[in-house]
Amino acid sequence: MGKGTVMLIESKRTILDSIGNTSLIALRNILPVNGSRILLKMEGENPTGSMKDRVARAIIETAESDGRLRTGASVVDYSSGNTGISLAMVCAVKSHPLYIVSSDAFAKEQLAHMKYLGAKLQIVPSQNGQVTAQLYHDMIEASRIIARKTNSFWADQMKNRDQLVAYRELAHEIWEQSYGEIDGFVQCVGTAASLRGIGEALRLYRGKIEIAAVEPSESAVISGGVSGSHQIDGIGVGYIVPLWQDLLADRVEQVSTAEAVAMTSRLAREEGIFAGASTGCNVVAALRLAERLGPGSTVVTIMCDTGMRYLSKH
Repeated sequence: MGKGTVMLIESKRTILDSIGNTSLIALRNILPVNGSRILLKMEGENPTGSMKDRVARAIIETAESDGRLRTGASVVDYSSGNTGISLAMVCAVKSHPLYIVSSDAFAKEQLAHMKYLGAKLQIVPSQNGQVTAQLYHDMIEASRIIARKTNSFWADQMKNRDQLVAYRELAHEIWEQSYGEIDGFVQCVGTAASLRGIGEALRLYRGKIEIAAVEPSESAVISGGVSGSHQIDGIGVGYIVPLWQDLLADRVEQVSTAEAVAMTSRLAREEGIFAGASTGCNVVAALRLAERLGPGSTVVTIMCDTGMRYLSKH
């Protein structure tokens, strides 16, 4: 193969080709006392710094392939940040105008990133920066109205099943990288698509994997508690989301905002991993599950995104 051929092949690639195939690493210092190990899937390595790059590509490309999204047509969705940023990247590459409904409750870095990638933002005001069920309902309704008025494709991430294929691919990566040595899997719940897609796929490989869902203790609705407010971006919307399945998770762990933030700090200072608070939630819950599973067990969880987009919150 000549040099010219190599250059031609490379010129056909886009940033979307760099999504996925992220690292799986073992934590070295933040460990269960019983000798179990925690493996962290480093989704912060994706182009925009979160696992939602996989989701956005799957949602847009599936809609394009089945005719719901025409060439050059606009896209609308609501987002706390990660999905909006990822949609903005994908839509920029594919020349789809994008409208995102978000809120001042979420990190200003997230909003700026979406806007810089070309998204047109509508901001729904929050109550003192708190994430609540009402805030999400307001964002969803606002995006529905925009989609109707602009005749746009509405991604509607809370109900969109097209994203599940992306998480099944992520599960396949985890299985291959861990050589199938997985006893437990932990993931926090936002849309519930990641827990569902990864969990269901891992169970096809090994039915006895114990799965733990994670939600903010301040708004523990999956556990049967009351809807409340918290400050963890991207999870805990305050109501049972459409993609949630009761029988998938063996247990639901509650982690407070304070616990999540404290673990985020530990990850940075003890492991050199700068992640968001949702990742802190995951690691807190993963340590608990590893202790229950006993010595020699392996628990896998997700680095959902990079902490760089939450600097204003630290």
